[in-house]
Amino acid sequence: MARRAAGAAAALLFNAAVEFRSRFYSAVSGLGRKAFARIPRRQRPKAIEELKRVLAEYLHTTRSLPFIYAECIARNSPRSLSKAVSEIPFTRATYSSFFQRFLRYNPINELDFFFESIGLPCRESVFPLSILPPDVMFLSDWKHFNVFCAAAAMGFPWNKMGLLCKDSFLICDVNPVDLHANIKEIKAKYGFDNDTVIGICLAFPSVIYGTMEKDTLLSNLKTLLLDNGLLNSTDSDVDSVLEVCEKFKVFFNLGCEMEKLVDLMVRSKSIFTEYSKDVLVSKVSYFSNLGVQKDQIGFLLLSRPEIFGIDFGNKMISVSGFLEHFGLTKKQVTSLKQKYPYVFGRNRLANLPFILRSMDLGEWFFERVKSGDLLLLQTYSVTLMEDVDQKYMDTMTRIQGMRIYSRMLKKLAFLHSIGFGENIYAVRALFILTSSGEQLRQRFDCLVDLGIEFSKLSRIVSMCPRILNHQKNHLMGNLAFLCNDMGLSVDVLDEFPAYLCYNLENRIKPRFEIIKRLMEYGLPEKQYSLSTWIARSDKTFFAHLPRVLKRFRNHDMKSPIGVICECTVTS
Repeated sequence: MARRAAGAAAALLFNAAVEFRSRFYSAVSGLGRKAFARIPRRQRPKAIEELKRVLAEYLHTTRSLPFIYAECIARNSPRSLSKAVSEIPFTRATYSSFFQRFLRYNPINELDFFFESIGLPCRESVFPLSILPPDVMFLSDWKHFNVFCAAAAMGFPWNKMGLLCKDSFLICDVNPVDLHANIKEIKAKYGFDNDTVIGICLAFPSVIYGTMEKDTLLSNLKTLLLDNGLLNSTDSDVDSVLEVCEKFKVFFNLGCEMEKLVDLMVRSKSIFTEYSKDVLVSKVSYFSNLGVQKDQIGFLLLSRPEIFGIDFGNKMISVSGFLEHFGLTKKQVTSLKQKYPYVFGRNRLANLPFILRSMDLGEWFFERVKSGDLLLLQTYSVTLMEDVDQKYMDTMTRIQGMRIYSRMLKKLAFLHSIGFGENIYAVRALFILTSSGEQLRQRFDCLVDLGIEFSKLSRIVSMCPRILNHQKNHLMGNLAFLCNDMGLSVDVLDEFPAYLCYNLENRIKPRFEIIKRLMEYGLPEKQYSLSTWIARSDKTFFAHLPRVLKRFRNHDMKSPIGVICECTVTS
């Protein structure tokens, strides 16, 4: 019994230590185990507190910052602090004194510490030169520091002031006196208390700048927060108000009509109290992937709040069974299966928007949900062996023993997320694709952004998966040449998707120049297809040129035909 008790106590101590370490690492902004690597783990928490104290004293006594600001900067900049002490050897007794001596002879870049403390990334990646010249190191030399000090004095949380710069850096140009006057005016005009105004400003920094939409936005927030008592159901501190305003901003950014939006929010106040912002964002993202208008998504979610209770997670579905469950006839499903065979099979419910979008059924499904068929999502289930592709399952068994198993799973996850089901088409594409899942996603999204429809691109990938093995610059260059120089539509990729794989400079451009010149002189007797003059080898390409070009192949190089021959030989 004593041994069991001792073992249980040891397990509790171990779990407590693990929990403490995880909390400690999360407290230093996710720096991980490499943070303060020179300090032994046992002494690390105490040593870091000492370092923060030394830094605060340095900023206060040496750099003449008010102590409250110096302490806020020191407490909230672990990444910059770790970088500053990375070269100082650790000794338990003299570590803090070593850091004091280091600061005495090695002035630090105070702005990096400041930006991290208010929640901004490294300054070189965010601030334009007009706001922050590259030679500025000290806060006393940065003229915009007074704005943030004034905001902190008015009650803005120090570690959240970076939110004021999230959309733009106009806050840096605001005079501290004007900032105070604007906050005072908002409180007087709309009846907000100080914490509510601060939470609104952190979510919508534009209200400080005095933009055209300021009055409309604040009036609607007053209706939602005060007139309808939304704040009464939550705490009225800055964090709670900010959380509510950020949830409001999720719908605001969808472009919905404000008055209708607020009316629906008043009826669905539970959304703001029962669900987190991440849940709201995930639902908006889920329905946005259907390719429907964003403002309609906002109205749907607010008018049907029960959607937030549905888990669109890892639940498996059979594509054909799901479509029949939602009202399509077997004949319609068979027709879709013939047109989009790579989509059918099993897939996850989380990928449903991409599945439907790859068959141009996104709007159809959205309208069904809008009209009240939400219960069908909750009642659908798939049997154990329904729509199982044995070749796919055999492939999954085979790749489990590979060293690159995790890499293969990520590629499969990408394929399923663009509409591929668990079928032989996904298996074939899996072994053709050579890039990582993240790279494949970036290239696919790049082509969608360039104007290729989602459903069309999914079909193109099923026909020629290797196009996604090429870099984004290669794909962008080929597509731009196709549309701008050749004057063709992306529809030609339906017949010849491999066009995106060929080298633009060494194959496509030279041969296009030849074909173009032949057409100028009326030599071709028929219009060449894209695949005829790109996909063929040099020998076959010459064989398909008009006989007149062969006849004049050795003609004077100064003539038009000679120039064409010269280009041909060069290519």
